[in-house]
Amino acid sequence: MRNKRFLAMLLTILLLLSVIPVNAQEFSFQSKATLLMDAGSRQILYESNAHEQLYPASVTKIMTMLLAMEALDEGKVTLGDMIPVSERASGHGGSQIFLSPGDRISFEDLMIGIGVGSANDGAIAMAEFLGGSVEAFVDQMNEKAAVLGMVNTNFVNPHGLHDENHYTTAYDIALMSLELMRYPKIHEWLTIWMDEEFLKDKIKKSEGVYLSNANRLVRYYDGADGVKTGFTNEAGNCVSATAIRGDTRLLAVVLGAPGRPALFDEARELLDWGFANFRSVPVVKKGDVLGTIRVDKGMQETVDLVAAQDLSLLLKKGTKDDIEQEVIMPGRAAAPLSVENELGELVVTSADGEELGRVALIPAVDVPRANLITFFRRFTEAWLKFGR
Repeated sequence: MRNKRFLAMLLTILLLLSVIPVNAQEFSFQSKATLLMDAGSRQILYESNAHEQLYPASVTKIMTMLLAMEALDEGKVTLGDMIPVSERASGHGGSQIFLSPGDRISFEDLMIGIGVGSANDGAIAMAEFLGGSVEAFVDQMNEKAAVLGMVNTNFVNPHGLHDENHYTTAYDIALMSLELMRYPKIHEWLTIWMDEEFLKDKIKKSEGVYLSNANRLVRYYDGADGVKTGFTNEAGNCVSATAIRGDTRLLAVVLGAPGRPALFDEARELLDWGFANFRSVPVVKKGDVLGTIRVDKGMQETVDLVAAQDLSLLLKKGTKDDIEQEVIMPGRAAAPLSVENELGELVVTSADGEELGRVALIPAVDVPRANLITFFRRFTEAWLKFGR
């Protein structure tokens, strides 16, 4: 079933790619790799060397934050959980928030330190807390990368300090950025511009830390709300930048820019071009109820069918968005049912019948097979109603 869902998603992406040509626009960029993607449809609008393996520097921390947000979402950690700082964490150089051994910092503050302050010490502390060790956490990073289809990526640390075996691509960075961007709290944190007394009276450095956001787009670009910058001598200047205007969210990835002015100029130019020429039309959100079917021999007699994924269409500005939607699903299905079961699909076509996309329909909840007590109760209720 999972393979079918993957193939359905892949088909949608390929269909959308056939509508809008990639690299229809030419840019004169100095960076080593660039990519512009529509977040809703995952349509690539522009790319240059997007699959070339390069060093990501602190853009690596997108994956660190993603695993942390998944742990939060699954209830394994709370925003207020206090995370201890080890000797190993406090001893890391590069960008940091000056944590000391024995400090305890809340999950939320640590995420802000990692995302805004690009804290290497914070990334190590988070890795040790969530993974048990840095090495185990890095294994989880690579496992998640594989799940997301990041086939040209290998992580060896959670912060991005240079290692020749630590690499990724602009395309792979886009994939993990899209996953992180699903969490609204992330955008709240990553748009913090400055805090002159961050962690004041919360750590041994009692006067606090001067926190300043390296992503100047979140202050100077309309709609920008993430994601992460990075720099090492080997990687150059890097950014994964996202902005939203109306229903359209774009993601620009720039790797290996020769300086910060070039980095932000290129990201801005990509985003400007995307917003000027395209618009996203949301069709359905993951979890939206699209129908209800009867369940034979189930613990419940009906179940809602919901969209397995978000679906948006990307259109060139000036074109009509006349689309038709057809829900294809059975009238009933036999228990047991799992949320992994594909029981139908939503098919979206243009007014002239061209297919634009489709998304699988799955049960909203698992429905186990009814037990004997449930069968007997239903039989009794039916018999009593018949008697009346």
